Amino acid sequence: MSRVVHFEINTDDPERAAAFYRELFGWKITKWDSDAMDYWLVDTGEQGPGINGGLLKRPHANYSTVNTVNVEDLDAALRKVKAAGGQVTSPKFPVSGVGWLAYATDTEGNVFGILQPDESAK
Repeated sequence: MSRVVHFEINTDDPERAAAFYRELFGWKITKWDSDAMDYWLVDTGEQGPGINGGLLKRPHANYSTVNTVNVEDLDAALRKVKAAGGQVTSPKFPVSGVGWLAYATDTEGNVFGILQPDESAK
């Protein structure tokens, strides 16, 4: 079964949002050392169940929080998105050392990510 493995909080000002969530929840938020994108890693801690995530600059005015679901076969999952009435909004692309990622919308217009882990992705 596929599970939510990551969240992204889209922001107008990642530094301001990072300060807010650090103060509010005590999350450890650090800028990711990547030439490919301006991205902040969010470590929510180890107490109880939960997931970690990221902060990034909002790419479009209506973007909000995005949950990413782990799958074994991204290409098959993207075909299922279309068959179920959703839309692929961003084709698969590599996240170096992490895997292959794509974004889609469900039948209600909600954006979500789909990730196929692959440490050799570049």
